[in-house]
Amino acid sequence: MANTPEAYDALMVLSFGGPEGPDEVRPFLENVTRGRGIPPERLDAVAEHYLHFGGVSPINALNRAIIEAVRAEFDTHGIDLPIYFGNRNWHPLIEDTVAEMARDGVGNALVFATSAWGGYSGCRQYHEDIARARAAIADAPDLTKLRQFYDHPLFIDAVADGVRAARAELPDRSRDTARLVFTAHSVPTTADAAGGPREAGGHLYSRQVAEAAHLVSAALGVDDYDLVWQSRSGPPRVPWLEPDIVDHLDALHDRGVDAVIVAPVGFVSDHLEVVWDLDTEARGRAAELGMAFARAGTAGTDPRFAQLVRQLVQEQLGTEPPRRRGTEPQFGVGCNGQLCAVGCCELPARPTRPA
Repeated sequence: MANTPEAYDALMVLSFGGPEGPDEVRPFLENVTRGRGIPPERLDAVAEHYLHFGGVSPINALNRAIIEAVRAEFDTHGIDLPIYFGNRNWHPLIEDTVAEMARDGVGNALVFATSAWGGYSGCRQYHEDIARARAAIADAPDLTKLRQFYDHPLFIDAVADGVRAARAELPDRSRDTARLVFTAHSVPTTADAAGGPREAGGHLYSRQVAEAAHLVSAALGVDDYDLVWQSRSGPPRVPWLEPDIVDHLDALHDRGVDAVIVAPVGFVSDHLEVVWDLDTEARGRAAELGMAFARAGTAGTDPRFAQLVRQLVQEQLGTEPPRRRGTEPQFGVGCNGQLCAVGCCELPARPTRPA
């Protein structure tokens, strides 16, 4: 089917999901971890993070705000596509959203996933979510996921401006010497190695994150910075991408660094893993170390983010050229016509527990 404005009749914003009340926390976490063998005590510990904030994750409200901003952007540019909202792990679940779309007569829709990245959980798993929902719903619409956008100029510029705003929050004496530290969600090293086509060497997720950090730092005129990781959740015996942000703050303190700007480049919105891992744990550790700390905002609340979504849609409609600054591979429609390669971003087999 040709990529014309008539080829699509809706857009779905697809995200991770999060609880919106205390009674939803444990069922949500069980959805997230189903089949992964996570012990109940670990779920209890993570549940406390949510309950610290009243059992409400900010993610759904932030995604609804993105949707309203995209609707306004569509109206301004004459794009007549209704926007639906679905989630992988909590209501509104993607299966329910696809059923609603089918009832509304949607036949062929685009999907914007709120992850900028390649890799299994950031990209391929969303393809699996789409396939599962379509298989569950009679007369489900065709659903086409838009491309990865980690290096889109509007994303890079929004993150850079977040760093500039964070720098302004620091005491005058620290602004010029503060260490810039980028963070993204850690993943198991085996999953990262499997991310991307084998002929490209894998590690697609960490390579894209590293390039995004480089592009943001270049936009800021900063040539010395750090990239670290956060929010690991696996058992200690399983290696994940390191170093962790809190451990890194300790290392910076040992080197005499007395101020940091932390930029969560790996996250679109200030959802719970940002407000807990950075605003609570990392900020608290920095205070214990006597280190000035400023956290940059995420790109999702910047007005340019709705413009980014609109431009990705228009790329697929054939009315706008692709815009990107990076060189790492990326996949999806609108990216030089590339769909995800066969075998791309496979979930590696989980190691069996010793008997």
